[in-house]
Amino acid sequence: MEELEKFVNGFSLFQQQYFSEPQTLYDSLRDGQRPSTLLIGCCDSRVDPMLLTGSDPGDMFVVRNIANLVPPCTPDAPPGVSSAIEFAVCKLEVARVIVLGHARCGGIRALLEPQPRAEGQETDFVGQWMRIAEPVAQRVRRELAHRSSAEQHHACELASILQSLDNLLTYPWLKRRVEQGLLKLHGWYFDIDSGALMAYSARQQQFLPLVCPIERARHLHERPWPDSAKT
Repeated sequence: MEELEKFVNGFSLFQQQYFSEPQTLYDSLRDGQRPSTLLIGCCDSRVDPMLLTGSDPGDMFVVRNIANLVPPCTPDAPPGVSSAIEFAVCKLEVARVIVLGHARCGGIRALLEPQPRAEGQETDFVGQWMRIAEPVAQRVRRELAHRSSAEQHHACELASILQSLDNLLTYPWLKRRVEQGLLKLHGWYFDIDSGALMAYSARQQQFLPLVCPIERARHLHERPWPDSAKT
């Protein structure tokens, strides 16, 4: 009950911030939303996109799933994520898409180190979902077999962001907007350990700091292998 009370009190603070004045932000949002950005993030409770970016309601159209994956555009693509991408790009006409990954991702850990089902668990929806990133996992196991488990996890977290950017371009209506210069794609990585925010640079083919840790600079997050350029 203490946690529930915390949530209710939190809503009261939200209410005071956004509904206490005669003219509020929600007055401008009453007739519809006009976000400029689609952010595809992880369900992880430590990685709230709105909190991390200091966004207000209406700033971002957010899609969250385990390991911030984007399924390729196929007839049997999971409709939940694909429909949200379609709505954001085709209806809301967002100007950018950000795929936000993060360190210590449980979904990536489940991909690289599958665990037996818990007692009474009759489904494996997590395993089914994470098969989207199986090509990345196979490549990590093959090319980074000599690296530690932590290094493999880190490489897979970064590479899965790039795979999701590639998968975005399999949606024909999204690819057209990118080619027309109407839509930009970005790959971001939140380092939970250091607090840094990294962004993928197509020119340098590695993740570079957008925001460095407060206390001290950390090493750059190099991409594990060359691949096609991203925007």
